[in-house]
Order: sequence, then structure tokens, then C-alpha cells
Amino acid sequence: MLQVLACGAVVFPGLFFAFRRILPCVFKHWSDADVVLVSERLVSSIHAAMATTAGVIVVSSCWGNVINDRHWLATYFVIWYGVPYMTYDIFAMYLSHYYRFRVKGHEDYKQHSLRTVNSFVRREFLLVLHHIALLTILLPVTLFFRKDQGDFFIGCLFLTELSTPFVSMGKILIQLSLQDSWLHKANGGIVLLTFFMCRIALFPYMYWMYGRHYGIPLYSVPFHLPLSTNLGNSCILAPQVYWFVLLCRKGYRLYQRSRMPDTSPVAAVTDNSKDN
Repeated sequence: MLQVLACGAVVFPGLFFAFRRILPCVFKHWSDADVVLVSERLVSSIHAAMATTAGVIVVSSCWGNVINDRHWLATYFVIWYGVPYMTYDIFAMYLSHYYRFRVKGHEDYKQHSLRTVNSFVRREFLLVLHHIALLTILLPVTLFFRKDQGDFFIGCLFLTELSTPFVSMGKILIQLSLQDSWLHKANGGIVLLTFFMCRIALFPYMYWMYGRHYGIPLYSVPFHLPLSTNLGNSCILAPQVYWFVLLCRKGYRLYQRSRMPDTSPVAAVTDNSKDN
């Protein structure tokens, strides 16, 4: 019974709907779109904290032998929290999209329909594809194709969530009209740093750790791995590079606007980018 209650299929939707009830009582002037957006970000931050903690535990436990050392969290976190969260998050992103356009008065958004769902998929195609790829690739690899090896690398993938709370905080600070504050600017710098370290530099690091285990140089590791492994890593890495470029461009625009006289920076480093 406790396992069922603790399962992400209950925890994440439950937190989301709880925040949707609590936030309007605190911020009475917020619209439905504001409440849904912040609720989604808060739940994302909670999941990210859980995933990062699990990643630290798995990586530190499997450091000695990155191929054969085992930790139960590498598999069970994916089953109990990773898959339910990714499924929930697609639904939460859709609701955020729906209420955002409904508040703007779009005729198609007076009620849910196939048209609103189709519009969401087209506008957020990369994010939806990213979530579906994790559900259809990471889950089978974690459960069936690893041959009880590589828990260390699964733990490393959990660490990619480290940047998510800072991305979410940027959105929330904007919602609180604090986009001109030093806190928002400092948070933007942390977003860039954590995103680069945990979503881009992490992949060469994993290849280096694999090469160290087998005593081969870094440049030889891709040739030592199956083609499917290299393709899978490339598919995960490619959107991260794309999103990082977007973050850098937004950060540069924010910096330029901050140097212009009588102009307040209204764009955020985290404006339109979300982690997973």
C-alpha cells in the first residue's frame, strides 16, 4: 500500500493539483494560466531534486566499477518515478499550453479538443518528442537491455535534472515580477553553468569513465561501444545542445538590454526552455 501511495503516478499529479488549489489562495490576482505554469514548475523542481539525489547516490555507490557495480535505485527510480513523471509532465505541459492560449482569448481554446491537442504537439514538438523518447528508449534499456550492467551511467543520466530547479525558478521569478532583480540574474548564470555541466559535458565524462574502466583513450571509446549506444547518446545530447544555444542567446540578449539606458531587461535566460 505504501509503495502505491509513494508511486510517482500518485505523487506528481497529486502535488500538481494541490498546488493548483493552494496558489490561487495566496496569489489571488493570478490567472489560471499563471497558476498552472507555476504548479507545473514546482512539481518539476521536486522531481528534479529527487532524480538528482538518486543520481548522486547511484554514482557514488558504483564509482569503483562503473560497469558491474549495482544499486537498486538505478532501476526502481525509473519504474516508480521516472516513467510516471514523464507521462504526467506531458499532460501538465498540455494544460499549461491550453490555459495560456485560453487566457489570451483564442476561440479554439474555449474547451479541450483534438485541435488544442494538435496545436500543443506542433508548438512543443521537441519537448514532446524528448519525453516520448525517454519513455520508449530509457525505460526498455534500463529494464531489459543492460544485462544488469552500467548502473553508474544510469545514475549519471539522473544528474541531468540538476539544472531543472534553476530553470523553473527563472520562470517563477518572472511570474513574481522579479525579472530585474539580482536574484534572477544570478539564477540565469547558474542555469547556464548547471545546464552545460550536467546536460552536455556529462556525456564526454561518461565516455571518459568508460574508457578509464577498460584502459582505452577517450577518442577510442565510441569505436568500442555498439552503434546503438552511440546513436542513443546522440539523440539525447542533440536537443540539450539546441536548448543550451537558446539559453545562451537569451542570456546574451538579457545582458545587452541591461546595458541599455532606461531599458529594463524583460527577457529571461529561462524564458522558453524547459529540462526533462
